[in-house]
Amino acid sequence: QVQLMESGGGLVQAGGSLSLSCAASGSIFSVNAMGWYRQAPGKQRELVAAITRSGTATYTDSVKGRFTISRDNAKNTVYLQMDSLKPEDTAVYYCNAYIFTKNYWGQGTQVTVSS
Repeated sequence: QVQLMESGGGLVQAGGSLSLSCAASGSIFSVNAMGWYRQAPGKQRELVAAITRSGTATYTDSVKGRFTISRDNAKNTVYLQMDSLKPEDTAVYYCNAYIFTKNYWGQGTQVTVSS
């Protein structure tokens, strides 16, 4: 009944930028924490950034200073602004939302950073 829809992935050169968006839709009363994870082939999915409903953000060390997470509570949407991208950032990025005590996942969007 809840669906997360990601957009904004693509191909970018090293040093460039991409912006990801994820909108939660369906039967939603309130969206709590939201975040972005990523997974490269053969690797575990890792948390990239997360943000509480009140706007408190956390980041994994590898993206601090380069990525910015934000959200629009009225639109049930979370964003990830990615600057100074590196080839190591290449992965499928997944949106996550904690709603009514459950975690929901988007289908993922591919981010590819060329050297």
